[in-house]
Amino acid sequence: MVDHRLGEDYEQLRDSVRAFARKEVAPVIGGYYEREEFPDPLVDGMGRMGLFGLPIPEEFGGMGGDYFALCLALEELARVDSSVAITVEAGVSLGTMPLYRFGTREQRERWLPGLTSGGVLGAFGLTEPGGGSDAGATRTTAVLDGDEWVINGSKAFITNSGTDRTGFVTVTAVTGSKPDGGKEISTILVPSGTPGFQVAPKYSKVGWNASDTHGLTFDDCRVPAENLIGARGRGYAQFLSILTEGRVAIAALGVGLAQGCVDECLRYAGEREAFGKTLGQYQAIQFKIADMEMRAHTARLAYYDAASRMLRDEPYTRQAVIAKLASSNAAMDNARDATQIFGGYGFMNETPVGRFYRDAKILEIGEGTSEVQRMLIARELGLPG
Repeated sequence: MVDHRLGEDYEQLRDSVRAFARKEVAPVIGGYYEREEFPDPLVDGMGRMGLFGLPIPEEFGGMGGDYFALCLALEELARVDSSVAITVEAGVSLGTMPLYRFGTREQRERWLPGLTSGGVLGAFGLTEPGGGSDAGATRTTAVLDGDEWVINGSKAFITNSGTDRTGFVTVTAVTGSKPDGGKEISTILVPSGTPGFQVAPKYSKVGWNASDTHGLTFDDCRVPAENLIGARGRGYAQFLSILTEGRVAIAALGVGLAQGCVDECLRYAGEREAFGKTLGQYQAIQFKIADMEMRAHTARLAYYDAASRMLRDEPYTRQAVIAKLASSNAAMDNARDATQIFGGYGFMNETPVGRFYRDAKILEIGEGTSEVQRMLIARELGLPG
């Protein structure tokens, strides 16, 4: 029989992250959010807990867990705040995993111990100002000049790219042409501080205000030839693999936000009075919260299914896409309903619900828009592309 109950190790992890989120993150995150400040002390705390190394083997400083463990942690963090959750999600899924999956032994030994401790963050430079969802439209170039790559181009909306602990950005770049005339795209690691590599001022964002996001430029930026990650010309394929994993992780984050909306509404409905009754006594509010719980629950089952298939080395692309789409829908719908239940207080950034509403929208855009997810599901079903 199918059994969705968690094992003891997973339960303990979930409980410890939940306690950290409620005791350490919840009391202070509003201030960081308002100041648009990266929460270094919280990142240090998550590093000490081992969250940045959850799916990485112990030989590289990781916790020796799996990707599902990472997803559980992300869900619990996002129940309280998405900025800290996306810092971990991007740090692991987009910063660490390309190096772990495709890097050389030397690259792993150099970078992974710092990444798994949270003392170093890696970023993934994929999106470009004119690219968006069309990653194949990459214009950044890397030309091999002797024993160095010379990189020119720009990237946009790159998470964890400008913090004091950012160690490198892994950049996708056109390194030549394929036999069929298409672009040969490769992935190259560029350490922070490399001459010619510039980080633009941080964006002024609608949500995720306590996370770090910048544009990047590369102007005759030179790095050693051995900074190539994986095989030359395999950068696009590597990106697709990393993005499929990342969809499961971002789905867990979306479920956390959706469940956080339920948590806040249950509390508020029991406290707030209107016309002589608490809000929770009105059937209209009960039905709205019931629908919110339904959305969070079904989206959770979707990412559990995708993660379990991943861990069994079974095909899971369709399930990952469904999980990402379902969770982003649940997050956005729940955030809207929660804001309505809270009324004027839901429109205030000082409340978690106000922040949830701002944070939810990006889940329908980042790591693959909802339109792209639907397109991929249709392709998986055999419909013409």
